[in-house]
Amino acid sequence: MFFASDNSSPVPPQVLAALTRANEGYAMPYGNDPIMEGVRARIREVFEAPEAAVYLVATGTSANALALACLCPPWATVFCHRHAHIEEDECAAPEFYTGGAKLTLLEGDDAKIAPAHLEKALATAAAAGVHNVQKGALSLTNATEAGAVYTAAEVAELCAIARAAGIPCHMDGARFANALVSTGSTPAEMTWKAGIDVLSFGGTKNGLLGVEAVVIFDPKRAWEFELRRKRGGHLFSKHRYLSAQMAAYLEDDLWLTLAGQANAAAQRLSQGLQAAGASLMHPTQANAVFASWPRAGHVRAHEAGAAYYFWPFNQSLEGPGEENLSARLVCSWSTTEADVDRFLDLIRG
Repeated sequence: MFFASDNSSPVPPQVLAALTRANEGYAMPYGNDPIMEGVRARIREVFEAPEAAVYLVATGTSANALALACLCPPWATVFCHRHAHIEEDECAAPEFYTGGAKLTLLEGDDAKIAPAHLEKALATAAAAGVHNVQKGALSLTNATEAGAVYTAAEVAELCAIARAAGIPCHMDGARFANALVSTGSTPAEMTWKAGIDVLSFGGTKNGLLGVEAVVIFDPKRAWEFELRRKRGGHLFSKHRYLSAQMAAYLEDDLWLTLAGQANAAAQRLSQGLQAAGASLMHPTQANAVFASWPRAGHVRAHEAGAAYYFWPFNQSLEGPGEENLSARLVCSWSTTEADVDRFLDLIRG
């Protein structure tokens, strides 16, 4: 009953087997290994983007920060949701790697930017010219930090607003696979066809040991990314171990299979919680469930060893049993129906 985070899950056997194969003999370093050639070709095929530049890094924070540094100069701002991961969970890495760019925080339900809020922010940005921070880039998180999903049409609407203001668009896709499975969109429809310039394509939260791809749809930005990745300390010498993970992830669409399993577990959990009387704080559209139920159920779950986070964190198991406490529960590819059902039994009491 481990619902603390999907990045705490075990690694699929296909990925471990790929690492074992990659460990045989020698390979050229720094992304010049033959496995990476296959990864690059496969991502271009999956995204219907034959000219895309593809790079691997080990963490989502480095993927986001380095990508945004290529899109937003130090004197500009990144428009993002108030609860975007780049705002709340990356320790100012985007500001650091951009050399001081700001984040302009926008509102919208379920951590999705409302188009009207983006339009208003862009309309009033840099009104005094050189005296103001300039318009830099738009960053969307899909799936969001509240477990909701932008459809391809919603992405396109926001990107069109950004385009009209002359700024590029980035997508934080740490849970990109979960968003795709939820909407039924193709990778191309959710990204470059909708106006996304650079995608942080997640792997770690969907079963990999630690690798993310940065997919740059305009190859003119590629050289700058290479330089920033090296300068930032994120170019791996033994790169084949990143390549092997991503190759296994993409083979036979394993990445979509894993995300589908996680999403299905979240739906089972969400429906079971509601049947037990819990209320949802956000819609369950990907692999995270945000719900509220009485403290007594939380106590039983914690005493039985269930792992998850209160949301917000500053809640306590001490207090009246009938008082509602809210929580975030995240399912992974390895969450089983038995895990979910045992947890629900504890909640029901």
